[in-house]
Amino acid sequence: MLLDYVILFSMLSGIIVFCSTRKHLMLSLLSLEYMVLCLFLFLFIVMLNYGGELYFTLIFLVFTVCEGALGLSILVSLVRSQGNDYLSSMSILSW
Repeated sequence: MLLDYVILFSMLSGIIVFCSTRKHLMLSLLSLEYMVLCLFLFLFIVMLNYGGELYFTLIFLVFTVCEGALGLSILVSLVRSQGNDYLSSMSILSW
């Protein structure tokens, strides 16, 4: 029961950091990965408590790695085209 509240607090702190990050894309990506890690921990605990199959957590991790690779590719593309990772330098027209 206490672990559920700790995970919920961690998830909410990750959401607050993600919403307050306005300068660097790298900080936004790190806060997204932190939230995904909290979600994975919560999913793992729920699957253990209710006797579910843990293969679903493996599939979740695969999608998490794909999301991380996509975020890093966007970061590399932004740094190569703009020279920095500021969110203010991103524009829809430059893609």
